[in-house]
Amino acid sequence: MNKLTSILLILTFCLSAAAHFLHLDPLIQFILSSIAVIFVAAFLGKATESVAHYAGERLGGFLNATFGNAAELIIAIFLVREGLYDMVKASLTGSIIGNLLLVLGLSIFLGGLKYKTQSFNESLAGMNGSLMTVAVIALFVPAVFLNTHTITENQTKTLSLLVAGILIVSYLAWILFSMITHKDLLTDYSDGAELDHGEKPKWSKKGSIIYLIAATVMVAFVSEWLVGTLESLTTQFGFSEVFVGAFLVAIIGNAAEHSAAVLLAMKNKIGAAVEIAVGSSLQIALFVAPILVFVSFFSGNTMDIVFTTIELAAIAVAVFISKSITQDGSTNWYEGLLLMAVYCILGVSFFLI
Repeated sequence: MNKLTSILLILTFCLSAAAHFLHLDPLIQFILSSIAVIFVAAFLGKATESVAHYAGERLGGFLNATFGNAAELIIAIFLVREGLYDMVKASLTGSIIGNLLLVLGLSIFLGGLKYKTQSFNESLAGMNGSLMTVAVIALFVPAVFLNTHTITENQTKTLSLLVAGILIVSYLAWILFSMITHKDLLTDYSDGAELDHGEKPKWSKKGSIIYLIAATVMVAFVSEWLVGTLESLTTQFGFSEVFVGAFLVAIIGNAAEHSAAVLLAMKNKIGAAVEIAVGSSLQIALFVAPILVFVSFFSGNTMDIVFTTIELAAIAVAVFISKSITQDGSTNWYEGLLLMAVYCILGVSFFLI
Protein backbone atom coordinates (compact mmCIF):
# COMPACT_ATOMS: atom_id res chain seq x y z
CA MET A 1 0.00 0.00 0.00
CA ASN A 2 1.29 3.48 -0.84
CA LYS A 3 1.57 6.30 1.68
CA LEU A 4 -1.67 8.04 0.61
CA THR A 5 -3.71 4.83 0.90
CA SER A 6 -2.22 4.14 4.33
CA ILE A 7 -3.19 7.63 5.50
CA LEU A 8 -6.75 7.20 4.19
CA LEU A 9 -6.97 3.80 5.89
CA ILE A 10 -6.03 5.22 9.28
CA LEU A 11 -8.14 8.36 8.79
CA THR A 12 -11.35 6.56 7.79
CA PHE A 13 -10.92 4.00 10.56
CA CYS A 14 -10.51 6.75 13.17
CA LEU A 15 -13.48 8.73 11.81
CA SER A 16 -15.65 5.61 11.93
CA ALA A 17 -14.56 4.95 15.51
CA ALA A 18 -15.25 8.56 16.51
CA ALA A 19 -18.73 8.46 14.95
CA HIS A 20 -19.50 5.25 16.82
CA PHE A 21 -18.27 6.28 20.26
CA LEU A 22 -19.69 9.82 19.97
CA HIS A 23 -23.09 8.32 19.02
CA LEU A 24 -23.54 10.44 15.92
CA ASP A 25 -26.55 10.03 13.62
CA PRO A 26 -26.83 6.34 12.51
CA LEU A 27 -26.79 7.35 8.84
CA ILE A 28 -23.49 9.21 9.32
CA GLN A 29 -22.07 6.22 11.20
CA PHE A 30 -23.19 3.92 8.40
CA ILE A 31 -21.58 6.03 5.66
CA LEU A 32 -18.27 6.47 7.52
CA SER A 33 -18.08 2.80 8.46
CA SER A 34 -18.87 1.75 4.88
CA ILE A 35 -16.02 3.90 3.55
CA ALA A 36 -13.69 2.54 6.25
CA VAL A 37 -14.59 -1.04 5.29
CA ILE A 38 -13.44 -0.39 1.71
CA PHE A 39 -9.95 0.70 2.80
CA VAL A 40 -9.62 -1.94 5.52
CA ALA A 41 -10.69 -4.65 3.05
CA ALA A 42 -8.06 -3.45 0.59
CA PHE A 43 -5.47 -3.60 3.37
CA LEU A 44 -6.51 -7.15 4.22
CA GLY A 45 -6.39 -8.16 0.57
CA LYS A 46 -2.86 -6.80 0.21
CA ALA A 47 -1.71 -8.56 3.38
CA THR A 48 -3.27 -11.83 2.25
CA GLU A 49 -1.61 -11.60 -1.16
CA SER A 50 1.73 -11.09 0.58
CA VAL A 51 1.16 -14.08 2.87
CA ALA A 52 0.10 -16.17 -0.16
CA HIS A 53 3.48 -15.47 -1.76
CA TYR A 54 5.16 -17.26 1.12
CA ALA A 55 2.51 -19.90 1.87
CA GLY A 56 1.30 -20.77 -1.66
CA GLU A 57 -1.93 -19.75 -3.33
CA ARG A 58 -4.14 -22.53 -1.92
CA LEU A 59 -3.09 -21.90 1.66
CA GLY A 60 -3.19 -18.17 0.99
CA GLY A 61 -6.75 -18.46 -0.29
CA PHE A 62 -7.70 -20.54 2.73
CA LEU A 63 -6.18 -17.96 5.08
CA ASN A 64 -8.06 -15.16 3.33
CA ALA A 65 -11.36 -17.02 3.62
CA THR A 66 -10.67 -17.73 7.29
CA PHE A 67 -9.60 -14.21 8.21
CA GLY A 68 -12.35 -12.70 6.07
CA ASN A 69 -14.97 -14.82 7.83
CA ALA A 70 -13.59 -13.88 11.24
CA ALA A 71 -15.44 -10.58 11.02
CA GLU A 72 -18.69 -12.30 10.06
CA LEU A 73 -18.29 -14.85 12.84
CA ILE A 74 -17.77 -12.11 15.41
CA ILE A 75 -20.82 -10.21 14.12
CA ALA A 76 -22.92 -13.38 14.18
CA ILE A 77 -21.86 -14.21 17.75
CA PHE A 78 -23.07 -10.78 18.86
CA LEU A 79 -26.38 -11.38 17.06
CA VAL A 80 -26.70 -14.86 18.65
CA ARG A 81 -26.21 -13.40 22.10
CA GLU A 82 -28.97 -10.92 21.33
CA GLY A 83 -31.22 -13.80 20.29
CA LEU A 84 -31.59 -12.50 16.72
CA TYR A 85 -31.49 -15.97 15.20
CA ASP A 86 -33.50 -15.10 12.08
CA MET A 87 -31.04 -12.36 11.17
CA VAL A 88 -28.12 -14.71 11.87
CA LYS A 89 -29.50 -17.33 9.47
CA ALA A 90 -30.28 -14.67 6.88
CA SER A 91 -26.72 -13.29 7.13
CA LEU A 92 -25.29 -16.81 6.74
CA THR A 93 -27.49 -17.31 3.68
CA GLY A 94 -26.39 -13.98 2.27
CA SER A 95 -22.74 -14.80 2.89
CA ILE A 96 -22.97 -18.10 1.03
CA ILE A 97 -24.83 -16.74 -1.99
CA GLY A 98 -22.79 -13.53 -1.95
CA ASN A 99 -19.50 -15.41 -2.21
CA LEU A 100 -20.73 -17.92 -4.79
CA LEU A 101 -22.51 -15.37 -6.99
CA LEU A 102 -21.24 -11.84 -6.35
CA VAL A 103 -17.61 -12.40 -5.32
CA LEU A 104 -16.98 -15.30 -7.68
CA GLY A 105 -19.01 -13.67 -10.47
CA LEU A 106 -17.22 -10.33 -10.21
CA SER A 107 -13.82 -12.05 -10.05
CA ILE A 108 -14.53 -14.18 -13.14
CA PHE A 109 -16.05 -11.22 -14.99
CA LEU A 110 -13.21 -8.74 -14.40
CA GLY A 111 -10.53 -11.38 -14.80
CA GLY A 112 -12.20 -12.52 -18.02
CA LEU A 113 -12.20 -9.01 -19.44
CA LYS A 114 -8.42 -8.96 -19.11
CA TYR A 115 -7.73 -12.60 -20.01
CA LYS A 116 -9.92 -14.37 -22.59
CA THR A 117 -9.94 -17.69 -20.73
CA GLN A 118 -8.74 -18.47 -17.21
CA SER A 119 -8.12 -21.99 -15.95
CA PHE A 120 -7.64 -23.65 -12.58
CA ASN A 121 -7.47 -27.13 -11.05
CA GLU A 122 -10.44 -29.18 -12.28
CA SER A 123 -10.17 -31.71 -9.43
CA LEU A 124 -10.39 -28.89 -6.89
CA ALA A 125 -13.46 -27.49 -8.64
CA GLY A 126 -15.15 -30.89 -8.50
CA MET A 127 -14.39 -31.38 -4.80
CA ASN A 128 -15.64 -27.90 -3.95
CA GLY A 129 -18.87 -28.60 -5.82
CA SER A 130 -19.38 -31.87 -3.95
CA LEU A 131 -18.78 -30.21 -0.59
CA MET A 132 -21.29 -27.45 -1.33
CA THR A 133 -23.84 -30.12 -2.31
CA VAL A 134 -23.30 -31.79 1.07
CA ALA A 135 -23.85 -28.42 2.76
CA VAL A 136 -27.16 -27.97 0.92
CA ILE A 137 -28.27 -31.47 1.95
CA ALA A 138 -27.30 -30.80 5.58
CA LEU A 139 -29.37 -27.60 5.63
CA PHE A 140 -32.23 -29.11 3.64
CA VAL A 141 -32.83 -32.27 5.69
CA PRO A 142 -33.67 -30.63 9.08
CA ALA A 143 -36.12 -28.26 7.37
CA VAL A 144 -37.88 -31.13 5.58
CA PHE A 145 -38.19 -33.22 8.74
CA LEU A 146 -39.50 -30.28 10.73
CA ASN A 147 -42.11 -29.36 8.11
CA THR A 148 -43.28 -32.90 7.27
CA HIS A 149 -43.16 -34.62 10.67
CA THR A 150 -44.19 -33.62 14.15
CA ILE A 151 -41.01 -33.39 16.19
CA THR A 152 -40.63 -31.53 19.44
CA GLU A 153 -38.55 -28.42 19.98
CA ASN A 154 -36.00 -30.42 21.97
CA GLN A 155 -35.72 -32.98 19.16
CA THR A 156 -35.19 -30.16 16.66
CA LYS A 157 -32.38 -28.75 18.78
CA THR A 158 -30.84 -32.21 19.20
CA LEU A 159 -30.98 -32.77 15.44
CA SER A 160 -29.39 -29.34 14.87
CA LEU A 161 -26.53 -30.11 17.28
CA LEU A 162 -25.88 -33.51 15.67
CA VAL A 163 -25.91 -32.08 12.14
CA ALA A 164 -23.64 -29.22 13.25
CA GLY A 165 -21.18 -31.69 14.74
CA ILE A 166 -21.12 -33.81 11.57
CA LEU A 167 -20.51 -30.71 9.42
CA ILE A 168 -17.61 -29.55 11.59
CA VAL A 169 -15.98 -32.99 11.42
CA SER A 170 -16.51 -33.02 7.63
CA TYR A 171 -14.86 -29.60 7.28
CA LEU A 172 -11.87 -30.54 9.44
CA ALA A 173 -11.49 -33.73 7.37
CA TRP A 174 -11.56 -31.58 4.20
CA ILE A 175 -8.69 -29.46 5.54
CA LEU A 176 -6.72 -32.64 6.27
CA PHE A 177 -7.50 -34.00 2.79
CA SER A 178 -6.78 -30.84 0.82
CA MET A 179 -3.83 -29.48 2.78
CA ILE A 180 -1.99 -32.68 3.72
CA THR A 181 -2.97 -36.11 2.34
CA HIS A 182 -3.96 -35.00 -1.20
CA LYS A 183 -2.23 -31.64 -1.41
CA ASP A 184 -0.48 -32.45 -4.71
CA LEU A 185 -3.73 -33.52 -6.38
CA LEU A 186 -5.39 -30.20 -5.62
CA THR A 187 -2.40 -27.92 -6.22
CA ASP A 188 -3.14 -25.37 -8.94
CA TYR A 189 -0.32 -24.93 -11.46
CA SER A 190 -2.54 -23.93 -14.36
CA ASP A 191 -2.29 -20.19 -13.81
CA GLY A 192 1.21 -20.20 -12.39
CA ALA A 193 -0.17 -19.75 -8.90
CA GLU A 194 2.54 -21.85 -7.29
CA LEU A 195 5.32 -20.53 -9.48
CA ASP A 196 7.53 -17.58 -8.76
CA HIS A 197 7.33 -14.98 -11.49
CA GLY A 198 9.92 -12.78 -9.81
CA GLU A 199 7.24 -10.70 -8.06
CA LYS A 200 8.51 -9.96 -4.59
CA PRO A 201 6.15 -8.80 -1.83
CA LYS A 202 6.86 -5.47 -0.17
CA TRP A 203 6.58 -6.99 3.30
CA SER A 204 8.61 -9.72 4.95
CA LYS A 205 6.98 -13.00 5.97
CA LYS A 206 6.72 -11.92 9.61
CA GLY A 207 5.50 -8.45 8.63
CA SER A 208 2.86 -9.93 6.30
CA ILE A 209 1.45 -12.09 9.09
CA ILE A 210 1.37 -9.16 11.52
CA TYR A 211 -0.39 -6.94 8.98
CA LEU A 212 -2.86 -9.74 8.20
CA ILE A 213 -3.81 -10.07 11.86
CA ALA A 214 -4.01 -6.27 12.28
CA ALA A 215 -6.23 -5.95 9.20
CA THR A 216 -8.55 -8.68 10.48
CA VAL A 217 -8.94 -6.93 13.83
CA MET A 218 -9.73 -3.66 12.05
CA VAL A 219 -12.31 -5.39 9.85
CA ALA A 220 -13.96 -6.88 12.93
CA PHE A 221 -14.22 -3.50 14.67
CA VAL A 222 -15.50 -1.60 11.65
CA SER A 223 -18.01 -4.33 10.83
CA GLU A 224 -19.34 -4.30 14.39
CA TRP A 225 -19.73 -0.52 14.32
CA LEU A 226 -21.50 -0.68 10.99
CA VAL A 227 -23.87 -3.47 12.02
CA GLY A 228 -24.78 -1.42 15.09
CA THR A 229 -26.43 1.11 12.78
CA LEU A 230 -28.48 -1.39 10.78
CA GLU A 231 -31.45 -1.59 13.16
CA SER A 232 -31.99 2.17 12.92
CA LEU A 233 -31.57 2.11 9.14
CA THR A 234 -34.01 -0.80 8.86
CA THR A 235 -36.66 1.22 10.69
CA GLN A 236 -35.86 4.43 8.84
CA PHE A 237 -35.93 2.99 5.31
CA GLY A 238 -38.36 0.11 5.84
CA PHE A 239 -36.01 -2.74 4.90
CA SER A 240 -37.04 -6.26 5.95
CA GLU A 241 -34.93 -8.14 8.49
CA VAL A 242 -34.31 -10.90 5.94
CA PHE A 243 -33.03 -8.44 3.32
CA VAL A 244 -30.80 -6.70 5.86
CA GLY A 245 -29.34 -9.99 7.07
CA ALA A 246 -29.00 -11.65 3.67
CA PHE A 247 -27.53 -8.72 1.77
CA LEU A 248 -26.40 -5.72 3.85
CA VAL A 249 -24.82 -7.68 6.74
CA ALA A 250 -23.45 -10.35 4.39
CA ILE A 251 -21.86 -7.87 1.98
CA ILE A 252 -20.34 -5.89 4.86
CA GLY A 253 -19.01 -9.00 6.58
CA ASN A 254 -17.46 -10.30 3.36
CA ALA A 255 -15.91 -7.08 2.09
CA ALA A 256 -12.44 -8.53 2.59
CA GLU A 257 -13.01 -11.48 0.27
CA HIS A 258 -14.60 -9.20 -2.35
CA SER A 259 -11.47 -7.13 -2.89
CA ALA A 260 -8.91 -9.91 -2.48
CA ALA A 261 -10.59 -12.34 -4.88
CA VAL A 262 -11.14 -9.70 -7.56
CA LEU A 263 -7.56 -8.43 -7.36
CA LEU A 264 -6.16 -11.96 -7.69
CA ALA A 265 -8.42 -12.77 -10.65
CA MET A 266 -7.27 -9.63 -12.45
CA LYS A 267 -3.68 -10.86 -12.01
CA ASN A 268 -4.68 -14.12 -13.74
CA LYS A 269 -4.62 -16.02 -10.45
CA ILE A 270 -8.17 -17.30 -10.90
CA GLY A 271 -7.41 -20.45 -8.91
CA ALA A 272 -6.72 -18.41 -5.79
CA ALA A 273 -9.81 -16.24 -6.46
CA VAL A 274 -12.02 -19.33 -6.71
CA GLU A 275 -10.42 -20.73 -3.57
CA ILE A 276 -11.33 -17.54 -1.70
CA ALA A 277 -14.91 -17.25 -2.96
CA VAL A 278 -15.91 -20.92 -2.87
CA GLY A 279 -13.70 -21.68 0.13
CA SER A 280 -15.36 -18.92 2.12
CA SER A 281 -18.84 -20.28 1.29
CA LEU A 282 -17.74 -23.76 2.34
CA GLN A 283 -16.34 -22.41 5.58
CA ILE A 284 -19.58 -20.55 6.33
CA ALA A 285 -21.80 -23.57 5.61
CA LEU A 286 -19.62 -26.32 7.10
CA PHE A 287 -17.92 -24.51 9.98
CA VAL A 288 -19.22 -21.05 10.91
CA ALA A 289 -22.94 -21.96 10.93
CA PRO A 290 -22.36 -25.15 13.00
CA ILE A 291 -20.07 -23.27 15.41
CA LEU A 292 -22.84 -20.71 15.98
CA VAL A 293 -25.24 -23.55 16.87
CA PHE A 294 -22.82 -24.68 19.59
CA VAL A 295 -22.20 -21.08 20.73
CA SER A 296 -25.95 -20.62 21.21
CA PHE A 297 -26.13 -23.99 23.03
CA PHE A 298 -23.48 -22.95 25.55
CA SER A 299 -25.23 -19.58 25.88
CA GLY A 300 -28.30 -21.41 27.17
CA ASN A 301 -30.67 -21.14 24.20
CA THR A 302 -29.83 -23.41 21.27
CA MET A 303 -30.34 -21.98 17.78
CA ASP A 304 -31.73 -24.59 15.42
CA ILE A 305 -30.20 -25.13 11.99
CA VAL A 306 -33.61 -24.98 10.26
CA PHE A 307 -33.54 -22.38 7.47
CA THR A 308 -36.62 -20.99 5.74
CA THR A 309 -37.75 -22.26 2.34
CA ILE A 310 -36.68 -18.99 0.72
CA GLU A 311 -33.19 -19.17 2.22
CA LEU A 312 -32.77 -22.82 1.21
CA ALA A 313 -33.92 -22.07 -2.33
CA ALA A 314 -31.42 -19.20 -2.61
CA ILE A 315 -28.53 -21.36 -1.37
CA ALA A 316 -29.48 -24.27 -3.64
CA VAL A 317 -29.69 -21.97 -6.68
CA ALA A 318 -26.30 -20.41 -5.89
CA VAL A 319 -24.64 -23.81 -5.45
CA PHE A 320 -26.21 -25.20 -8.65
CA ILE A 321 -25.16 -22.35 -10.96
CA SER A 322 -21.68 -21.88 -9.45
CA LYS A 323 -20.98 -25.63 -9.62
CA SER A 324 -22.15 -25.73 -13.25
CA ILE A 325 -19.84 -22.86 -14.22
CA THR A 326 -16.68 -23.93 -12.34
CA GLN A 327 -16.79 -27.72 -12.75
CA ASP A 328 -14.77 -27.70 -16.00
CA GLY A 329 -11.91 -25.74 -14.42
CA SER A 330 -12.18 -22.94 -17.00
CA THR A 331 -13.92 -19.56 -16.90
CA ASN A 332 -14.62 -16.50 -19.06
CA TRP A 333 -16.20 -13.09 -18.52
CA TYR A 334 -19.69 -14.15 -19.67
CA GLU A 335 -19.89 -16.86 -17.01
CA GLY A 336 -19.07 -14.23 -14.40
CA LEU A 337 -21.86 -12.05 -15.77
CA LEU A 338 -24.32 -14.96 -15.42
CA LEU A 339 -23.40 -15.42 -11.76
CA MET A 340 -23.96 -11.73 -11.04
CA ALA A 341 -27.29 -11.82 -12.91
CA VAL A 342 -28.55 -14.60 -10.63
CA TYR A 343 -27.36 -12.60 -7.60
CA CYS A 344 -29.36 -9.58 -8.76
CA ILE A 345 -32.46 -11.74 -9.26
CA LEU A 346 -32.17 -13.07 -5.70
CA GLY A 347 -31.44 -9.57 -4.37
CA VAL A 348 -34.61 -8.09 -5.89
CA SER A 349 -36.63 -11.06 -4.60
CA PHE A 350 -35.33 -10.67 -1.03
CA PHE A 351 -35.91 -6.90 -1.17
CA LEU A 352 -39.58 -7.36 -2.07
CA ILE A 353 -40.28 -9.83 0.75
